[in-house]
Amino acid sequence: MAGVDTTVPGNPLREERDRRLPRIAGPCCMVIFGVTGDLSRKKLMPAIYDLANRGLLPPSFALVGFARRDWADEDFSQTVLDAVKEHARTPFRQEVWDQLAAGIRFVTGTFDDDASYTELANALTTLDAERGTGGNYAFYLAIPPNAFPVVLEQLSRTGLAQAADPGPGQRKPWRRVVIEKPFGHDLESAKELNALVNGVFPEESVFRIDHYLGKETVQNLLALRFANELFEPIWNANYVDHVQITMAEDIGLGGRAGYYDGIGAARDVIQNHLLQLLALTAMEDPVSFSPKQLQIEKIKVLSATKLVEPLDETTARGQYTEGWQGSEHVVGLQDEEGFDPNSRTETYAAITLNVDTRRWAGVPFYLRTGKRLGRRVTEIAVVFKRAPHLPFDATMTEELGQNALVVRVQPDEGITLRFGSKVPGSGMEVRDVNMDFSYGESFTESSPEAYERLIFDVLLGEPSLFPVNEEVELSWRILDPVLEHWAETGKPDTYESGTWGPVSADEMLARTGREWRRP
Repeated sequence: MAGVDTTVPGNPLREERDRRLPRIAGPCCMVIFGVTGDLSRKKLMPAIYDLANRGLLPPSFALVGFARRDWADEDFSQTVLDAVKEHARTPFRQEVWDQLAAGIRFVTGTFDDDASYTELANALTTLDAERGTGGNYAFYLAIPPNAFPVVLEQLSRTGLAQAADPGPGQRKPWRRVVIEKPFGHDLESAKELNALVNGVFPEESVFRIDHYLGKETVQNLLALRFANELFEPIWNANYVDHVQITMAEDIGLGGRAGYYDGIGAARDVIQNHLLQLLALTAMEDPVSFSPKQLQIEKIKVLSATKLVEPLDETTARGQYTEGWQGSEHVVGLQDEEGFDPNSRTETYAAITLNVDTRRWAGVPFYLRTGKRLGRRVTEIAVVFKRAPHLPFDATMTEELGQNALVVRVQPDEGITLRFGSKVPGSGMEVRDVNMDFSYGESFTESSPEAYERLIFDVLLGEPSLFPVNEEVELSWRILDPVLEHWAETGKPDTYESGTWGPVSADEMLARTGREWRRP
């Protein structure tokens, strides 16, 4: 506005301008345990660089790696640089790298070595003095869950987990911990893990990473629902026939067979990713988008979610056999190196759930995931009821299906609306057409990687996209009866690689007159 000085403190235009500016993390340091693994190299290091490249990290940001390698700071810095050049989303800029590299340090040690943590504490104190990180530390545990107890115990013993009170009038530094799934193996182990972590870090300082929640399309589901009046009146059991939530992969286990055996598709994907997507799809509108209000609404949904029985008819599981993935012939699960041929671990899992609320009562939610399926895709399909009356001859509507709103989480992020339309011509033939919205075509700015958003939120102390322990435990409460039932019913069915799962999964929906979408 002409004649108004927006630099004056308290000016409403300045406050509006500041609100629209991107937030920047304050002075801090991230410590990565397990820094030599694939997760760090392919996801964490590139994401940190991308945040710096976007101007979202403070100039004083520091990164500390902790591992057994006998590396100097320069060796670790070169490893980070190699990972950035190979996997970063944004272009490489030397000036950004030079500023980031100035705060990179490495500590050699094992998880159970007291002296290594003393060296880590000294390194962090030195960074506080040299870089001005202010005693604000985020500890990223990119390590197997069985290593959590010893690392947490050491962080507690050395005082690194809790900052000392700086005195009157001064802000206390923050300490946070980031943990990756799996969040336990069942309900009992999840409770034990939560108690272990909360014994060192209070719940508000614990950030459980579910990378799917960091994807732009997942967050856009909230915008789609609550920023548009178009969908709210029909987002309920009066109009919705059922909901399908799918995460399909076209890859096999490869070198992860040993890790995957004993975990399986249901534990690996349904317990966390798919149940979180269900909660976001079915939740009521929150009072605000504060983290607490979002968590309250998700917990309400998970508390009301029940398995549909009998489980013999409402669940399905399978193991892939050899087949064709496109033009490539691939081996079956039993031939994957490191996999027990007698294993009952499933690579495909599907379950049926009801959300027992006024909005969703009677609407089945079908969740499925699998490896070596037809293509790689993650989507949420809200399938609507058929029109109660069609004033057309049956031959005119043979190719007409049910209306559907499909949110594509990956890889082609966007939204598709399927509805019936008249075919051009003199006759009154109606068939399905798609109206499509694509992120890549609608926005010039590319979507940040999920780990960019999640790491940034950790540094900001913004917990909206991270499941709290009650969500984790409720998810296991839902899934545990399925796992127990499968443990008592022999080996899984089989399905050919490149198809869409076992016949039993198709039969699961066919019993109710429905069928799976073929993305």
